[in-house]
Amino acid sequence: MDNLDDILTMLENPVKPAKSSAKNQKRKWREIEALKDKHRLRKELQDLDWSHDIGLEELNF
Repeated sequence: MDNLDDILTMLENPVKPAKSSAKNQKRKWREIEALKDKHRLRKELQDLDWSHDIGLEELNF
């Protein structure tokens, strides 16, 4: 009967999905936002000094 009780407990309290996928998704969005910030900064710097071409590798933050 212990097995039946265990099954009933599992059915009453389903296991929640792992939060790691949500954390990975948040991390990916942070990386995307960082890339967008770099592109935005590069564009602003080019607007200020159009004679100098700045690569994304040069922008460290």
